[in-house]
Amino acid sequence: MNHSGPAYWLLKSEPSAFSIDDLARSPHQTDHWDGVRNYQARNFMRDQMRVGDLAFFYHSNCKPPAIVGIVRIVRSGYPDHTAWDPDSPYFDPKSTSDHPRWYMVDVQLERKFSHPVTLPEMKVHPELAEFRLLKKGNRLSVMPVDPEHWHFILAFAEQAASSKETRQR
Repeated sequence: MNHSGPAYWLLKSEPSAFSIDDLARSPHQTDHWDGVRNYQARNFMRDQMRVGDLAFFYHSNCKPPAIVGIVRIVRSGYPDHTAWDPDSPYFDPKSTSDHPRWYMVDVQLERKFSHPVTLPEMKVHPELAEFRLLKKGNRLSVMPVDPEHWHFILAFAEQAASSKETRQR
């Protein structure tokens, strides 16, 4: 991955578990992105995410699912301590501090979209036909986003927000 500028990512969370508003209420609007229990998603966080990278915050398993804002990676991958806590829903007895199986990153809120970009809205744009989130069978909670998809979605979010403001005047 070329790291001359930030890389782009998408991080999925069910808002009932951890929402963008939860992040906004966190100290310094920063928290760790824990509980990822998929090896491919873990590898992205452990091996490729870097401080300064940007990620869409995506609310999943809600109506409608949507990209609701942007976060910045403020700490690169480190062992996910929730795997060692028997009281955590993310406990994994095979993960130890000597041999961590799972990783997390720290994220900080950059901004919340005034108009979330919903899954149905994304699906109608041919420019997003190759966007990983829209691919059949893609269930990953952490995925890279191609720069052209990042910029298209960002422009769409800004246009939707400005047309919403115009309608409200």
